Amino acid sequence: MNRAINLLLLGAMIAAVVASFAYLELDWQALFGNGGLGQMAEYAGRFLQPDLSAGHLRAVAHGALETLAMSGLGTLLAMLLGLALALPAAGRFGWPLQGCARLLLNALRAIPELVWAALTVLAAGLGPNAGTLALALHTAGVLGRLFAEALENAPPEPATAIRLQGGSQLAAFCFGTLPNLWPQLLAYSLYRWENNIRMASVLGFVGAGGLGQMLYTTLSLFQEAQASTVIMGMLVLVLLVDALSDVLRQRYVRA
Repeated sequence: MNRAINLLLLGAMIAAVVASFAYLELDWQALFGNGGLGQMAEYAGRFLQPDLSAGHLRAVAHGALETLAMSGLGTLLAMLLGLALALPAAGRFGWPLQGCARLLLNALRAIPELVWAALTVLAAGLGPNAGTLALALHTAGVLGRLFAEALENAPPEPATAIRLQGGSQLAAFCFGTLPNLWPQLLAYSLYRWENNIRMASVLGFVGAGGLGQMLYTTLSLFQEAQASTVIMGMLVLVLLVDALSDVLRQRYVRA
């Protein structure tokens, strides 16, 4: 019986793939025939000669710092906003505020960063300000939800002990709940920072600044050598941020 079900599922998957190719009406002749593969290879080959001139490297370094600043500031703003929304979302101020906060968090994270960037570009203009706001808004929805779940699962005993000793609710949260949650909250934030570095490199395609905007400009002008250098800068930046995030995680989370 199980074998028949597995075969049926496999057949359904194969049929879905075949139907997808048929529905999309892909022109295989244009892709593989008439020198299509040769043209793709020639185009890819032009990326193997990056522009390493001093002027262009300075521009890439400036774009990398702009991307790094966008991701860092966007993540920091998202941490603050996410924590502020996580408290009511975890039911700390009653069910009416809990429902409103969860609805807002769902709305923030349901809209992708690129859509937020397109909206913030209209509000804040072209440049890194729009990218920072886009990252902050979407990431606040993600972190706020994760923070709320962490607060809901936090042990209540330390905060209760502080309240019984006459401490305020704020003191109970700051000294009883937050120290136990800090490593988990930091781990979530570092993970989102790594994601935001990659996304900040893409937001430039809608005019949000950084390396992404440089890449969009060079590709639009068919400057493959300059675009290759920008891509290399993106890779180096991502590797550096991953290494720094791992060091911070080793020092402040796993310790």
